[in-house]
Amino acid sequence: MLKHWPPLNALRGFEAAARLGSFHRAAEELHLSQSAISQQIRGLEDSLEQPLFFRQGRSVSLTDAGADLLATTQALLRQLASGIRRLDQYRKPHQLIVNTSPAFARHWLVPRLGEFRRQQPQADLWLLTSEEAPDMATQTLDIAIRDDLDAQAHCTHRVLLQDRLYPACHPSVLALPVDARTTLHGEREMDWSQWQVQGGADVGQQREGLNFSEPGQLLDAACQGLGIALVSELLAARACEQGLLHPLDAARVRGPRWSWLLHEDSAADPLVISFCEWLLQALPDTAPR
Repeated sequence: MLKHWPPLNALRGFEAAARLGSFHRAAEELHLSQSAISQQIRGLEDSLEQPLFFRQGRSVSLTDAGADLLATTQALLRQLASGIRRLDQYRKPHQLIVNTSPAFARHWLVPRLGEFRRQQPQADLWLLTSEEAPDMATQTLDIAIRDDLDAQAHCTHRVLLQDRLYPACHPSVLALPVDARTTLHGEREMDWSQWQVQGGADVGQQREGLNFSEPGQLLDAACQGLGIALVSELLAARACEQGLLHPLDAARVRGPRWSWLLHEDSAADPLVISFCEWLLQALPDTAPR
């Protein structure tokens, strides 16, 4: 037995850095600073009295000892995750844990949760939002609903709908000359390059403007009259109904695909089944389902 066991956080930091080949990327994945990851690994190396990485500028690679420890650490973390997941049987009855993105939660799911609550008043729903897609093997989740999901082990992956994008703005912005309208820029599909590449018309968008990394904030900014934006048809539907957004063009271009990951341990839960049925009914009938 070791006299002093390495801290679990240090092992998690080591595993992420070894798997990704970068302290910087490990820090992003674990929502820590790069210096925190470096300190964790330096402390681990001091504890084990041998180096685990070769450091070459910003890139890192494993020593033989590091490769050996990586296999042990990954097996340990998998076993720990499995053990934690078994604790689900002790959860509160009627608990439903849903993961999604902040944008989907704020602009689509939360405004409609009252409908689900009326159907399932006993549901003890936990809504967990995250910028990145969750690892269903290591997190206690029943279902994830996002536009950035890929298949994962022990989960059912289902594509729910194909979103579409269009340029829009608050009605007050329409009164401004086209060249006086601020352009709001998003990332991924909400970047104006997506509109241009897919043949969208020039609606006065400029390269300069205000930039947003999170789609929900981009949509909020457009609804508040800060400028023109490329928005999701799914997420912007409620704002359009309320008169907060006005389309600048009738055309639509291809956006992200929304899908779910349903963990196999939750697939037979009546409450989860009810939530999935409600979700399918509430989503717009946009192919593919």
